[in-house]
Amino acid sequence: MRRAPAFSVRCAEVVPCPCCGGSLSVIGSRKRKLWEASGEQRLLIVRRLRCVTCRKIHHELPNCIVPYKRYESACVESVVASEPEEIVVAADHSTLYRWRSWFRSQTVHWMGCLESIAIRFTLDVAEESSGPSQTAHHRFGRYVGDAAGWLARIVRPVANSNFWVHTRSAFLSGAR
Repeated sequence: MRRAPAFSVRCAEVVPCPCCGGSLSVIGSRKRKLWEASGEQRLLIVRRLRCVTCRKIHHELPNCIVPYKRYESACVESVVASEPEEIVVAADHSTLYRWRSWFRSQTVHWMGCLESIAIRFTLDVAEESSGPSQTAHHRFGRYVGDAAGWLARIVRPVANSNFWVHTRSAFLSGAR
């Protein structure tokens, strides 16, 4: 008997390999814990996919997950878009600080990725506003809009185009 209910994640659309564009086949699944703003934890069952061409393994992540983050994308979004006194996410102050720093460090990269994707697929984007930016996420509005869920709308195309920068600490440590 399971202690906590698990939710199985399965995409309704066929997504090609982000590395080479080949087709993906299911090779199994893995458990993924996800924290909500209230501090509750959910268990997701995420499919593991292997590209038949380049043989790389990928995980099928739903929109509510930001790669390498343990909280829902809505939690991270609310933290980076709000003033510190408005935050209602059950997380340490150091975690909130790291999310803001991470977001600021990725902003230029994501803007370039979204622009590249728009050019590649000849997409029409909204004109850039002439006024100064009001919030941290304002610059992304021309690509993904400013309604709730804007972070998930940034993450999905960037990750699916193989432009996502790994942020795990294992990649940051070097030989001393």
